[in-house]
Amino acid sequence: MLHGKTVVLGVTGGIAAYKAAEITSRLIKLGAQVYVIMTKSACAFVAPLTFETLSNHPVACDLFERPATWEVEHIALAKRADAFLIAPATANVLGKMANGIADDMLTTTVMATRAPVLVAPAMNTGMWESAAMGQNLDVLTARGVGIIQPESGRLACGDEGAGRLAQVDVIVDRVCACLCAKQDLAGKRVLITAGPTREPLDPVRYISNRSSGKMGYALAEAALSRGAEVLLLTGAVALNPPAGANVERFGTTLELQDLMMAHAQSHDIIIQAAAPGDYRAETIAPNKLKKQNDDPLMLRLVQNPDVAAAVGEGKKPGQIIVAFAAETEKLAENARVKLLRKHADLVVANDVSLPGAGFDVNTNIASLITAENEINLPQMTKQALSHRILDEIAKLCYNVIN
Repeated sequence: MLHGKTVVLGVTGGIAAYKAAEITSRLIKLGAQVYVIMTKSACAFVAPLTFETLSNHPVACDLFERPATWEVEHIALAKRADAFLIAPATANVLGKMANGIADDMLTTTVMATRAPVLVAPAMNTGMWESAAMGQNLDVLTARGVGIIQPESGRLACGDEGAGRLAQVDVIVDRVCACLCAKQDLAGKRVLITAGPTREPLDPVRYISNRSSGKMGYALAEAALSRGAEVLLLTGAVALNPPAGANVERFGTTLELQDLMMAHAQSHDIIIQAAAPGDYRAETIAPNKLKKQNDDPLMLRLVQNPDVAAAVGEGKKPGQIIVAFAAETEKLAENARVKLLRKHADLVVANDVSLPGAGFDVNTNIASLITAENEINLPQMTKQALSHRILDEIAKLCYNVIN
């Protein structure tokens, strides 16, 4: 897949540095040439010899070390890269990149490169969630740097929370998508929804669901890489939108419906990966609901409009509509009902009760269902699934044209 491609891999000083060895190995097995740059701190966690053995290339560490060949090494590596990946990326290096500081081999080389840059952050939860990190990520995203979101879980420091390096599969998939993306959606306007809705009960409480938005955001990034113009409509999620996407936000299902009705007709492809709530409170309490002794709280809920069905009813000729079906039983049967009821061309169905599928995980197990076909896919990262979905959409677009 990556034959003829060169990846420059930056490794920074964190406990996750050892995972960079597996990333190197995986990229080489896919055919890439990998050149590694390590910070001095990274060398304290993993010996450069490890990467030299895996990559069969010398590791660059010291900006002023005499190079093995007569060339300005950081400039040579910057020009050689087809993609530049930093994994793990510490808060220190991300801060330097955001503020234009180039004081070692890694930061000097990444500043000089014109290749696409991907970073996979790994750090303590407090650092990841700090205001300074948020600002730095906003700056990097605006410059087109791809952020490979960290996972949540138990960290090496003993804390629980976000900041753990993304899985190797996810990182490698992102590099492959960056280097091997088709341009079959060039000229297409794609509208993608992502994340949950929040239906308020009072000024401080709401009803929501477990959608993390990861599938929709992965689809947005994949569509951008394949040449599409992307509008991402997003609920409240803990993700940074991909660079290049136009972004608008919604809170409730009614707000999502208003945005969809405003934008649907101007887009060629609509992918509805959001998880709108089926119900909302009939009446929103003007003040915070208080406990009343031991009495139960009675809520009266009313149905929300079916946003996907409304979009389907207004479908224009040649438009491709994709719906998602999160099920716990009768997967194919329920998906085919949704295909008809939503006037969709493709339904992405997944059984959210299966391990590794559904909400708030980095993988999914899906079936792609059209009127004529059903493709059952194995477990894969949401990035990889995004491209499989877009492959089917591209076929549907071709059929419409022809």
